Amino acid sequence: MPDPVRSQHYLALIEPGSYLTFERDVPFRIHGELVERGVLNDEGRISGRAQSAVRPVSNDDFNRIIRIGLPDDPELLPRSGAFLAEEQAPYEIHRDRTFLLSSRAVRDRAFRKRVLDAYDCRCALTGFKFINGGGRAEAEAAHVRAVESNGPDIITNGIALSGTVHWMFDRGLISLTDDLQILLSSKINDIDGVRKIINPSGRARAPINPEWRPHPRYLSWHRENCFNA
Repeated sequence: MPDPVRSQHYLALIEPGSYLTFERDVPFRIHGELVERGVLNDEGRISGRAQSAVRPVSNDDFNRIIRIGLPDDPELLPRSGAFLAEEQAPYEIHRDRTFLLSSRAVRDRAFRKRVLDAYDCRCALTGFKFINGGGRAEAEAAHVRAVESNGPDIITNGIALSGTVHWMFDRGLISLTDDLQILLSSKINDIDGVRKIINPSGRARAPINPEWRPHPRYLSWHRENCFNA
């Protein structure tokens, strides 16, 4: 749309939650080398193209960005110190980029990584942090507002929960107030058992960064649409 302030300028509007947040942030440079190499001119210097907010990205640059942002290997870079293991690329996109970035499996994996990192792989309602021998956390990334109800794959619509608590949360047996007080449904058949496993404070643990707390609008949606008081 035309920029209402500056003539001959335009704004690109992105619907909140419609974009994919990568598992890992992709920097402009890694070990001094550009990730998006298409911004270089013929002399190998950064061209004015790099200053453009919207610019075309080549397939090679796109694939490189995807490999860094959505790695198959737990290590971002190989231990040898090489810039990028090109031969281990998990994705090669030459046609439909939208298909990859809108894939439910890819979005779920990226969402899980972000949410579990935000809560240090610890269930917000029980405090449990179980890691198996392979280094995988028992905690799961739960959507506060369900995906089926247009809940976005962003940290503020997520919370780390153990499997049983996640099951209860999705079925409206547990919910949260805006200040993260834990609400228990009268429909729970073993209320004393549930009280034994949730945090003694009766409140959910906040994520490491306060800005990543579940947003009140999503918590309100869960209480109004899922919670069985």
